[in-house]
Amino acid sequence: MPERVETTSPDGVDYGWVMQTTFVVTILVGAPIVVALSTAVTLPSWADRAEFAIRVGAPVWLVTSLVIFAYAKRKQT
Repeated sequence: MPERVETTSPDGVDYGWVMQTTFVVTILVGAPIVVALSTAVTLPSWADRAEFAIRVGAPVWLVTSLVIFAYAKRKQT
């Protein structure tokens, strides 16, 4: 019987899981952080708002991805 296409057996860290989890957690955690920090800053134009979201969101994404990767690396058996 052939192996199902969606079945995987990654050696080491499952990077697909890490990327998907990073995406979801960054949205769930990062969006409220960006909103909370934006209340203390004057953002008169859409360009200013987009730049602010990128400047705050990028470090949030980086920290989230490193934490999730470390978790996946530690939990692999």
